[in-house]
Amino acid sequence: MNQKLYVGNLPYTTTDQELQDLFAQHGTVLSATVVTDRYTGRSRGFGFVEMESTEASQQAITALHDSDFQGRKLVVNEARPKVPSSRPPSF
Repeated sequence: MNQKLYVGNLPYTTTDQELQDLFAQHGTVLSATVVTDRYTGRSRGFGFVEMESTEASQQAITALHDSDFQGRKLVVNEARPKVPSSRPPSF
């Protein structure tokens, strides 16, 4: 079963490829995305990684949570489901 992980406290210069390479050391990565601001295109300092198996996800969490990556301590845990916003859309 695929498992999506939240990765927080990323350096703002981190790319999708760097994130994928970091997690690939712990199993097969299906996707790795650094979240960017929709208006400026700059990183928001967090991202999501989808691992191929639950075992690989747990191994990545154990190995990378609180580890140093480019001078910052990473936060790595299971991603929570997205909660729909109660705000009306802005046009």
